Formats: sequence, structure tokens, C-alpha cells
Amino acid sequence: MTVSEREAREVAEAAREKDWRKPSFAKELFLGRFRLDLLHPHPEPAAEDIARGEEFLARLRDFVETTVDGPLIERESRIPDEVITGLKELGALGMKAGTEYGGLGLTQVYYNKALALVSSASPAVGALLSAHQSIGVPQPVKMFGSQEQKDAFLPRCARSDISAFLLTEPDVGSDPARLATTAVPDSAGASGPHEAGGEGDYLLDGVKLWTTNGVIADLLVVMARVPEPAADDPRRAAGHKGGITAFVVEAGSEGITVENRNAFMGLRGIENGVTRFHRVRVPAANRIGPEGAGLKIALTTLNTGRLSLPATCVGAGKWCLRIARQWSRERVQWGRPVAEHEAVGGKISFIAATTFALEAVLDLSSQMADEERNDIRIEAALAKLYGSEMAWKMADELVQIRGGRGFETAASLAARGERGVPAEQLLRDLRINRIFEGSTEIMHLLIAREAVDAHLSVAGDLIDPDKTLADKRKAAVTAGTFYAKWLPRLVAGSGQLPGAYAEFGTLAPHLRHVERTARKLARSTFYAMSRWQGRMETKQGFLGRIVDIGAELFAMSAACVRAEKLRRDGTDGAEGRAAYQLADAFCRQSRLRVDELFDRLWSNTDDLDRKVVREVLDGSYTWLEEGVIDPSTDGPWIAEVAPGPSTKENVHRRIR
Repeated sequence: MTVSEREAREVAEAAREKDWRKPSFAKELFLGRFRLDLLHPHPEPAAEDIARGEEFLARLRDFVETTVDGPLIERESRIPDEVITGLKELGALGMKAGTEYGGLGLTQVYYNKALALVSSASPAVGALLSAHQSIGVPQPVKMFGSQEQKDAFLPRCARSDISAFLLTEPDVGSDPARLATTAVPDSAGASGPHEAGGEGDYLLDGVKLWTTNGVIADLLVVMARVPEPAADDPRRAAGHKGGITAFVVEAGSEGITVENRNAFMGLRGIENGVTRFHRVRVPAANRIGPEGAGLKIALTTLNTGRLSLPATCVGAGKWCLRIARQWSRERVQWGRPVAEHEAVGGKISFIAATTFALEAVLDLSSQMADEERNDIRIEAALAKLYGSEMAWKMADELVQIRGGRGFETAASLAARGERGVPAEQLLRDLRINRIFEGSTEIMHLLIAREAVDAHLSVAGDLIDPDKTLADKRKAAVTAGTFYAKWLPRLVAGSGQLPGAYAEFGTLAPHLRHVERTARKLARSTFYAMSRWQGRMETKQGFLGRIVDIGAELFAMSAACVRAEKLRRDGTDGAEGRAAYQLADAFCRQSRLRVDELFDRLWSNTDDLDRKVVREVLDGSYTWLEEGVIDPSTDGPWIAEVAPGPSTKENVHRRIR
């Protein structure tokens, strides 16, 4: 499909959750309001949730240690069937499913702990479990499915059936307005009436790319476009509105072909493929929600689903710290262990402090998700963004600390008699996290849109070229009232009071800094909107830095709250003192990054970069490309996808 930029934005905007029915710490933060009361005291899980979670973690650890062979999965690029079968028997497919459906009923907190544990042994196994439960069939059915759908699908997903989520297409990524897969209502051979009142099933046609778990899945969540009926079409009278719609599809249905099992630089065991649909009949009863609600269902599912990714990042940070500690004490250079050399010690301090902060962000966001008192859509997005970026940096620093051994594979190290430390594999495995479930660049834009939502709500019509003068006058009055109350509050706050947040002891100065910086961030955002107005959405470099500052402030807040919780809960005080030291180190490191980001808000090369890009695309610098050989194979940049039956062997396999 070909759609304009405006049409693409309208589709994305229509899929947003527009209402804020619950408070949001991050939303308030971007508005310059430091609502520490939404985080502190740190929310606590219920005793029965802890008991249930710890019991399962113990069983899972035993299974992982005795059954999951990470090096084997890496070598063979496949998770053995017996491992998947064992996970099913353990109940790991139903960690988040309610006990009434045969699941374990774990909280988000313990689900994340389980993913971190499994991923430390094999990131591919962690990806399988996460894709199945965080974005696969269970989550959207749990949130948006009918009771009949819950009864039909959740027990299967909890115990036996693997699920996958199919949205991306060969030419469609983060721009779903161009979705080409169709689901056409069809009355011939109907299995029953549509929920909306008409009769017939849907015929599904199209190709989906990067279908994690798709090669072995039993159930699929498929996003497809239902054609919008014409005004005189009887389907409109029957309640059909068309639009991107979500369906649960049986993977073994006639007309489904898994045409390729994709291979990647990391996560080599994931069952990720290309799936073709040719006139696949889907019962109307398998439609999740109404027609046209598919994209909103997908985005809402990701609100908490995104927390699974930073869980694996936290696990990676913990492993990086362990290896860095052990290796840096053992390795001696220039008469001292390398950890005692400042150049290496700084990297170890970064890994330790950042791991502490990432776990603080993850646990806090997850506990808030479990309590459902706050709207955490921005917090979860920030956790995904920040976790994926910082975990990648920690893994890179570990490789650097290990030197040549960091670049050498674990198998090669073991073959010559040394400990097989897979540092280079970790770097490869973590790289996809900056792309999975919304790339860093897309996450910047999504979070920025939420960060300026309050401004657009009151003043958006002022900068909308399609609005009438009457609309603009009305918006001016509304905006004037809002800003008359809001702007004065950005001048002063508790961050300027020496005694504020005294209960946090030595960490209080950091929280005062967060409060002051939140107001500064809000002032900067307001100034930018006043300066660029309708062109604000094109300033992606600026918006990305605004979001990154917000992510740092959220992480600092979470680190301080977690440190105070550990101090308060500790018995001998040692853990609390250690937590305070880690939080202090992280906040000091983070404040330096924030200062740099603020400097780059207004002093950067964004304008020059745009000019250079235009020249690159125009071919002005082709002379710079000379003198090398391109090892790429021939073929189109994007595979041609035409509807119709498959001409390839079906590589789908069932796990028995």
C-alpha cells in the first residue's frame, strides 16, 4: 500500500490510548512535576505472590541448570524439543495466565525474574517464553478477548500451545498504516455469524516477516486489514467498519505456509520465520475485539509486554558484573589486578551502578503494573528504551574489560583450556533489544508524543494548519488558561529547599536535583514548542534528547527509592549501605549524562546533519564509496510479496 505521511500519522494517532484515567509518574515528570509520592514508599508485593513466585523460581532454576544447554543451542541454532516439552510440563508457558485457566498466576515481578533467569542460560529460550506470553495470544486475549475466547485459548496457551505475534511485513515495520495483509469477510462456507450481526468468516491473505515463535507456533495473533465497506455495502449495515483487526489463527490451518526460518547474528536458537497466508479461513469468533481495533490492541498489549525485554537486560547486567568482578581480580597487569587500574575500574563501577538502577526501574515498574494503581505506559516504554541501550553498553564494556578474550568465542576459549566465557555472544544477543518491540528511534518518538500530550491537548489546534480561525481562537483561550497556571509552577519547587527529601539521607541531593531538572526539562520542551510549533515533530534529534533526559530522571528516582527500601528492610544495615552507595554512584554518573544531553538540546549538528544526508542521497559523495568491494549478494532490498499460494516447502514444525 501507498499512504501519505499524514495518513500514516493519523493511523498511529488513532491507535493511541488518549485517556489518562490513572496517575503517571513519568507523564508528570515531563510536565515538570516531580510526583515522588507515586513511587515512594516502594510498592510491596503480597506475601502469597512472593511465596508462589519463589516456589516456581526454585523449580525453574533446577530445570534450567539440569536441562537447558546454552552452548548447544548456540552451536545448533535450535532449542531442543525436549527443552520446550520440559518448559510445558513445568508450566512455564502459563506463568502469567490465571490459575483458573491452568496457569501459574505469577505477578509481573516474578514473571520478569523468571525471564531473567532463563535468559541468562539461553537468551533464545527467554525470547521464546517472552514472545509467547508478553505479545503472543495470551496477553491480548486476556485483556481484550471475550469470555468464550479466554475459555477456549488461555488453557491451551498455559499448558500446551506455543503462540506468536504477527504484525511486521516485508515492507511494513513501525508504519502500520501500510499493512497489506487482508482479512476479507466471506459468507461462503461460513462457520457462524459475525459478532457484529453479519454472517461469514474472514479470508486471510498476506505475508508476515520476523514471526518470532512462528516456526513452531500452534496459535497466532495476526494483524490484518479488513477492507472498509462502501457506504451502500450491506456489510456496513451489518456492523462492519473495516480497519486493522486482530485475529487468533490456528497455525495448522489450510493455506498457512512457513516459508523460511530466519537466521540472525544473535539469539540463534529463536524460531523466527516468514509466514504466508493464502485464503486462510478464520472464524468470526476468533476476532479479538471489534474491527479496526487491532492496532490499539497491539499497542496496549505492549504497555506491559515491553517489561519483559528489560528483564533480560537486567539479567545480562548481573552476569556482566559477575564476570567483570571475577576476571578483573584474576587478571594482573603492571603488577596489579586490572580492576585497580582506574581505566578498568571506571567500567566496573558503571556496570555495577547501572545494573542496580536497571533492576530498580524494572521492579518498580513491574510492581506498579501488578497493583494497577498507576498508568505505566510511559514508564514501561522508558524501561524498554533505557534497559536496551544501557545493557548493550554494559556488554560492550565487558568485552573491553576482557580484551582479546572478550572477542574470542566461548568454545575457542574452552578448546585452549580457559574458562569459556561467552562475552561476545552476549553482545550479539543483546543487540536486537535496541530494535525489538520498537526500535530506539521509534521509542523516542512514541514517548515524546506522550510527553507533549498535555500541550497538544490544549494548544494543538493552534499549530494545526487544517484548523479554522474559530478553532484557533478557541484553542488560544484554552491554552492561555492552562499555561497561566502551569508556567509559574516551573519557576520554583522543593528541589531548591535544602531540607527536602531528608528521609533519603545522602541521596536527598540527587532527588532535589531530579525535581529541579524536571522543571528545567518542561521549560525546555515548552520553549521548543513555542519556537518550532508545527515543525516540532520533525525535530527528532531534539525530541530524542528530551526523552533520554526523562529516562535518566526516572532511573535516578527509581534507584533512590529502591536504595531506601533496601535500607529500610535490611536487618544488619550492610545491604542498605551498599545500595545507597550504588544509587549514589549511579546518580552521579547519570547527572553527567543529563548535563551533556541538555547541552546538546541547543548546541548540536542536527541542521548540518540534515544537509549532509540530502547530499548523500543525491549522490554527491559517491566518490567516498570507491576503493572497496561490496560482498552483498544480488537481489531486491525488500522482497517482492504478491498474494497467492506458496511455492515453497512448509518448514513449520510441531513440538510434541
